Order: sequence, then structure tokens, then C-alpha cells
Amino acid sequence: MTDKNNPNENEDLQVLLQRVTYLLRKYKLVEGFVNLQEKPDLELAESSVQKRNLEELKNLLDKLHPADIAHILETLPLDDRLIIWNLVKVEHDGEVLLEASDAVRETLITDMGNEELVAAAEQLDADEIADLAPDLPLDVINDLFQSLSIEERENLRAAMSYPEDAVGALMDFDVITIREDVKLEVVLRYLRRLNELPDHTDQLFVVDRDEHLQGVLLVSQLLVNDPDIKVAQVMTKEMVTLQPDDNAEQATHAFERYDLVSASVVDNTGRLQGRVTVNTVIDFIHEKAENDALNLAGLSEEEDLFAPVLKSVRNRWAWLAINLVTAFIASRVIGLFEDSIEKLVALAALMPIIAGIGGNSGNQTITMIVRALALRQINPDNARKLIIKEISVSAVNGLIWGTVIGLFTYTIYQSASLGLIMTLAMMLNLLLAALLGVLIPLTLRKLGRDPAIGSSVLITAVTDSGGFFIFLGLATIFLL
Repeated sequence: MTDKNNPNENEDLQVLLQRVTYLLRKYKLVEGFVNLQEKPDLELAESSVQKRNLEELKNLLDKLHPADIAHILETLPLDDRLIIWNLVKVEHDGEVLLEASDAVRETLITDMGNEELVAAAEQLDADEIADLAPDLPLDVINDLFQSLSIEERENLRAAMSYPEDAVGALMDFDVITIREDVKLEVVLRYLRRLNELPDHTDQLFVVDRDEHLQGVLLVSQLLVNDPDIKVAQVMTKEMVTLQPDDNAEQATHAFERYDLVSASVVDNTGRLQGRVTVNTVIDFIHEKAENDALNLAGLSEEEDLFAPVLKSVRNRWAWLAINLVTAFIASRVIGLFEDSIEKLVALAALMPIIAGIGGNSGNQTITMIVRALALRQINPDNARKLIIKEISVSAVNGLIWGTVIGLFTYTIYQSASLGLIMTLAMMLNLLLAALLGVLIPLTLRKLGRDPAIGSSVLITAVTDSGGFFIFLGLATIFLL
């Protein structure tokens, strides 16, 4: 990259990562050679070669955007990550911490002293500090409060008072407000005195003397209209407003639906509190999507890719334990039909087909339902119709693929009755998968739990045990 804010289009992240890895390997090669010697060669360790290696790395990192640095840090093992982290410019520390994932951020913060953390956080806005606050030591938070101005301190206290899934947690306090009784020329002169406009400024907020929101003046309207007319003549009162306690997901849907760049945040009395911008919304959506993908498999979003083995074990053991219990249940289901399997060995070869396709179908249904819940497309009025629809889809799929598998079974084992059992078992297991694929996430949501957490694990367990029971039960009744 040639500029911190303008990525070089000829150089993608993968190429940058390869360059960083190559330079890091050169540095570590010399370092390792020094450590292998009985008497470490300090001259070699501090040689111009090593200094040049570090300087190349540092120069490369200095040119990168904080988001690119964060991505590189996330792809490196812990020891390499800390080497790179110590080469990052101090003035970029806060932005890189913001861009890094929660798990990687934790390792970086652990490597920093309190003074470094305070210095890094001081470079950020109040809303950005609030994003970091949950990961910072309490004494660092206290020191930060002391170093901030009264206005910043109040903004930080306000931002930290909202839960993660509230609009208040996404709110930016950096807004430009104007009065409706001034001319556009006055507004233009005011803007010219500013060093720079806040990011993603597409509109200015028109307020009265008590900071109550009256409307918005689009920047495009400011630029194309006569400077001598007043704000009141060109401002619009048709605008999307949010409240700090609104659900953040609902806010993201509003941005998507109305193609917003920014939206005002007001309190119950209509007083302007701040704004939400599209870049914050995109970050929220991205993080939510990542968390949902991990939660479906029962994984924790707080796990670092290169976390220590014991920490990864602790993060994963709970759902593996649940999976082990469900596996024992499935094995006992099979155990109930040991005599049937002994009499007809083909049953053992065909069981995994029923369970596997049932699990896949159930996961498809769960993915659709979790997505619909996230988009708030499901309500008590349409839930019943949704269950009927998913059961109908599974019935058709069961009939089609059950017939295919039945014919395959007949071809292999020359048994029409066994083929019919396979067809019927496939249909019943897909119906079971569809029903539970809808009910599991809906039940989790009703209990106040995230419907994505462990849903995939649960549906696989149910379709395995249910598939075995249905298939072996039918075979025992009709074939033996």
C-alpha cells in the first residue's frame, strides 16, 4: 500500500501477508541462530542485518491501514503476532485494537502496560473507547476518565451505559448541528472553518436552541442551492430517526431498506443524542454474521485461531460433551435393534444414509429459520404457516430422494421390501428434521437464548437418533 488510507489496488491482503511473513522469517532466522550459540553473539543480534530486517517490517506496517494490520495479526501465531505488534506505530495502536477481533485484541492488550493502553485509547473518540472498554483493565478505564475532557467523559459514560445490541452502543457523538434560521452561506463558512468533516457526513442536523431535532440538511442540497436562502427552505423533515435503546439489528435493517449513510439518534423528547453511520452498521453486521456462524456449531466467538491448546479445549468442551451424550443415546438406539442387525446385516450399511441426509436437511432448515429470525421475518401469525411449508418441502424431498435411495437399495440387495423401508424411513426422518429445524431455534428464541447457539449440534443429534430409530424400527416390524 502506498498510503495508509488508500490501499494499492495491485497489492491485496494475501500478498501483504506473504511479504510480512517473509520479512518476519528473515528476522527470526538470525534470531534463532544467535540463540543456538553457547555464547550469544550480541554483535550479530544487533547487527545492521537485523536492524534492516526490522526496519523493512516497520516501514511496511507504517504504510498499512489499521484494518489490514489487524487482519495480519489475526493470521499469525502468538509469538509472531507480538513481534509485529511491537513494531506498529504507537499512534495506530488504538485503531488496530478496534479493528482486531475480540480474541486477538485480548492477547494484544495483555502484552501492553497500563500507560500504553491509556495512550492508545486517548487517540480514539468516546464511542470507540466504549467499544474497547469491556476488554480494558478497570484502572486503565479510571485513568482514561481522568484524562478526558468533561464533554468526552460524559459521552463515554453514556456510550458505556448501553448494551452491545442497542443502538446507543453504535452511536457516534461527532455530529454537525445547525439552525434553521441561518443562510446556507453561513453554514458553508462554518464548515470551511472545520479541519475536516466527520466521516460519512451526508447530512447536517438542524436543531433548535434546546438541541431538539427539527430536520436534516443534505450536503447535496447545501452545495447546489443558492447560498442566500435559509436552511429552513431546503431542509427536509422526512428522515429516519433512531433511539438509543432501539435494537441494533433493527437499525441495520433500516440502513439496508432505505440505503442510509447516516441516521440521527434522539431521546424520548426528540433531543439529538448522536448519529449512527453506515461503517459502524457494516462492522456490526459482519461481527454478528461471524458469531452466528460459530454459534451454529457450538463454538465460542471469543476463541483465537492460534489460542493456547488448553484455552481452545475449554472453549469447545461443553458442546462436545453434549455431543458425546447424544452419541451415546444414538448408540443405545442402535443397541435396541442388535438382533435385527444380526439377522439382516444390510441394515448396518444403510443406517448412515438415513441419518446423514436427515441431518443435512435439518441444518438447511435451521439456517433458513435463524436467518429469518435475525431479519425479524417470523412472528406468531406466520410461524404455523412456516412449519407447514417446511414440512411440505421435506415431504417432497423425502419422496424424491427416498425413491432414489429405495431403487438404489433394491438394485444392490435385490429386496423390494427393503427398498420400500428405505423410502419410508427417509421421508419420515426428513419430516422430523423439518419439524425440529423450525422448533429448535423458535424455542431457543422464546427462552431468551440466541437461536444460533448449538442449533446445528442439536439437530444433528436428533436426526441421528431419530433416523436410526425410524429405520431400524420399520425394518424390525416389516422385515423380521
